[in-house]
Amino acid sequence: MCLQRTKERITAMAIETVGIVGGGQMGAGIAELAAKAGCKVIVREISPEAVEGAEKRISGSFGKALDRGKIEQADHDGAIANLSYTTDLADLAPCDLVVEAVIESPELKHEIFQALDEIVTSADAILASNTSSIPIASIAVSTKRPDKVVGLHFFNPAPVMKLVEVIPSILTSDDVVAELRAFATDKLDKEVVLAPDRSGFVVNFLLVPYLISAIRFLGDGHATVEDIDNGMKLGCGHPMGPLTLSDMIGLDTIHHVAVAMFDEYKEQLYAPPPLLSRMVEGGLLGRKTGKGFYTY
Repeated sequence: MCLQRTKERITAMAIETVGIVGGGQMGAGIAELAAKAGCKVIVREISPEAVEGAEKRISGSFGKALDRGKIEQADHDGAIANLSYTTDLADLAPCDLVVEAVIESPELKHEIFQALDEIVTSADAILASNTSSIPIASIAVSTKRPDKVVGLHFFNPAPVMKLVEVIPSILTSDDVVAELRAFATDKLDKEVVLAPDRSGFVVNFLLVPYLISAIRFLGDGHATVEDIDNGMKLGCGHPMGPLTLSDMIGLDTIHHVAVAMFDEYKEQLYAPPPLLSRMVEGGLLGRKTGKGFYTY
């Protein structure tokens, strides 16, 4: 949609239709947020089985919120009615905002944004990536509308975590940044950090080296999983230890981010340690697979 300007402030007209590419853990959470905020949401997945999984993920989360009294029945029913699902990327044509939430693969993201550029009909539509590490400018140049491409990075679990990073590239228009910040703040009830377009942005630039350091420390045999986590929880007041947090984020995600950051900065502190690489190769990804540094 468009911006309405006054001398006092910039406000965003309501983004009414939101497309989500990828209905996994992050995509499902973003879809839940947008549907609860009153947007029509179209979730696109790659197969009927993946669509079924996304729908189950989102409806299950809404059901838990209803059972816990965090949402009223009418709001629950309205949000569910706002959601639709598809395997056809072309169904995202009418969207005002599309958020890509697939794995941290530059090649896949380029492919998706090239396709969205041809599909999404409105010249004012915003194309956003939930990438946690890949510079936005490198994604934006896949389109003929780089001024409309921006990073919109949510944190896991998206319905709960208060922060969103908005990441403009050197090509993103100021109007798009203002509109998306207003949408995230006013409609999704999030706190926004404006992040620089460099790998890792703000949060992961600071967080990932800490997690990698804990994994490297464990792999070198200096301490146990429990002692590392208890040390940071009880000694530093962290709500959870770095290895528990790594399991929650997903070790594959941490590995992808570490690789992207090492490629950008060429500093050893960002390089994935051997233990992390072996665990990812072995499918020990944390909570999502039932086993990582802990068994779930």
